[in-house]
Amino acid sequence: MDRPDWKGPLGEALAQALAHLEGLPDRPVRPAADLAELRSALGGPLPEAPHDARDVVAGLAAATGPGVMPSGSGRFFGFVVGGTTPAALAADWLASAWDQNAGLYVLAPAAAVVEEVAGAWLADLLGLPPKVSVGYVTGAQMANFTGLAAALQSVLARAGWDLGSAGLWGAPRVRVLAGESRHGTIDRALRFLGVGTAAIVPVAADGQGRMRVDALAEALDDGPAIVCAQVGNVNTGAVDPVGEISDLAHRHGAWVHVDGAFGMWAAASPRLRPLIAGVERADSWATDAHKWLNVPYDCGLVFCADPQAHRAVMGARAGYLVHGAAGERDALDHNPEHSRRARGFAVYAALRALGRSGVADLIERNCALARRFAEQLGTAPGVEVLNDVVLNQVLVRFGDSDDLTRAVVDRAQRDGTCWMSGTVWQERAAMRISVSNWSTDEADVDRSVAAILRCMREAG
Repeated sequence: MDRPDWKGPLGEALAQALAHLEGLPDRPVRPAADLAELRSALGGPLPEAPHDARDVVAGLAAATGPGVMPSGSGRFFGFVVGGTTPAALAADWLASAWDQNAGLYVLAPAAAVVEEVAGAWLADLLGLPPKVSVGYVTGAQMANFTGLAAALQSVLARAGWDLGSAGLWGAPRVRVLAGESRHGTIDRALRFLGVGTAAIVPVAADGQGRMRVDALAEALDDGPAIVCAQVGNVNTGAVDPVGEISDLAHRHGAWVHVDGAFGMWAAASPRLRPLIAGVERADSWATDAHKWLNVPYDCGLVFCADPQAHRAVMGARAGYLVHGAAGERDALDHNPEHSRRARGFAVYAALRALGRSGVADLIERNCALARRFAEQLGTAPGVEVLNDVVLNQVLVRFGDSDDLTRAVVDRAQRDGTCWMSGTVWQERAAMRISVSNWSTDEADVDRSVAAILRCMREAG
């Protein structure tokens, strides 16, 4: 075969990527194409003959561009979606070019060491014990899955049951105590694990969604148990009193798992760190780098204070595999995947480029901008801010009406000035604004507030 032409398709990809990224500040924050248009542009029969790679890349960009959600925009406030910092994106491109299978040290030595170093940096930044194990997974769903798997392994071992060999059939019953305002990934992880949602004991929460310690005390007993604390309610941003929860749970022999998909990053800020006081006393933690660290999708993180339990439930051994020698870290011992992308390169680059102070500044700026949203919207007639804005989440309701609130969300999404999602909080419709992008500034907030209020007037 002739030498492949890398410059043609990669050069075209670079040009298309730069056009997308540099156009984000001026682009409407919504997809421009609907389902039928995308199917028409991308569909048709499978080509019979090969096509020039550069032409394929150019055609793909032209066909998909109108259907790409501009979630990297500084005015995208939907769900809890971060952008991508330049260093993280560039490192992610290199990860694709290097195409390392990061499951085994022997297949990807550099990826293994990068993940080891970045994992130690993360543990330090988030205030976790220095000897925690770390797994790089797809997102908080699989981080919660992995943390809860380690929890099951540990609490059942204390009860005299070997989960790895005996499985769950016939095992002692494990109760999972979780706040009534928990995220749905906890329930889903328990289904994946075969525990089932019937094992959940809902614990009462306060008006902001924080687990009540007194209610947990009433629900705990001394049987095998896992307590799921939440650092960053997905609607309000509220943080459970995780230190008190950990101390109480440990007195009953329970394992404490922290779902901190975005809220864990508050630990990187000296000003916000008191919100999560005592988080280091938990046993496992889940968070996302593709949320507040602003690395490309997908990148979740799980940490475990008991590396032996972590490896026991995730590790794999087989005669055909070449396992790492002493000191060589096999990533498949810490996450559910066997073969996987080398996610650590982007995390390493993001942390090295930002540094400790840069991560703190990113988090604190986003929180300040969330407060700016709340202050401006909360003083407008007919608008109610429903939550205490402690992190980056703002809940807004219009005219005390579900219909009007949903209409404003819909109009704002179609308007294209900004994009935010709707939600239901305490049985009432609300607009949920999540400020998670490193590039968002005050002008983005002010422009978005003006558009939201205009949409409210039009919908009313």
